[in-house]
Amino acid sequence: MTVRVLIADDQHLVRAGFRMIISARPDLEVVGEAGDGAQAVRLAAQCRPDVVLMDVRMPGMDGIDATRQLTAAPDAPKVIILTTFDLDEPLYAALRAGASGFLLKDVRPAELVAAIRVVARGEALLAPTVTRRLLDRFVATELATRVDERRLDGLTDREREVLALIARGASNAEIAGRLVVTEATVKTHVSAILRKLGVRDRVQAVVLAYDLGLVRPRGSA
Repeated sequence: MTVRVLIADDQHLVRAGFRMIISARPDLEVVGEAGDGAQAVRLAAQCRPDVVLMDVRMPGMDGIDATRQLTAAPDAPKVIILTTFDLDEPLYAALRAGASGFLLKDVRPAELVAAIRVVARGEALLAPTVTRRLLDRFVATELATRVDERRLDGLTDREREVLALIARGASNAEIAGRLVVTEATVKTHVSAILRKLGVRDRVQAVVLAYDLGLVRPRGSA
């Protein structure tokens, strides 16, 4: 199955470079290019990409606002944020907006291709420890938008336990060791959690776990 990719960046050379890398892979296809966030939103509605490479800083609507609009839509594409600098603030904003991960613009071609394939499969691009670091840093200093806690009612006790471990940065292997089950069993639980909570990947499951108060930032009461 071919993964359809939309590239959103205000620099033509950046878009051209990414297009060349992506188009060289038989399982990837560039279906559109946008020079700003508003154009990315419009093109995504027309082209129906599976993955959007989204620059953080663009004229007019920036990548964060565009990501928020894209991920709020039905059958939303996965969004990978592109950034020049590895800064926590825009990355955190991207997570809250619904992004599945981020890449630096000087990423190696093989890493770019691997990242697109990872998020297209519904997996999170960010390591759990990176997600935890960001949420620990910023959630403690802002009032998180609380969502309906009844969303957890559909989870079994074991699924809640797995979600809490995911939110604390545990990998599938670590969760399996902690609960004395196989990794395959953990993967089954994770899939059920994502489906029941209506989130796209582990990153968004962690964000929701913080919003629901299932886990709290380090150092908080």
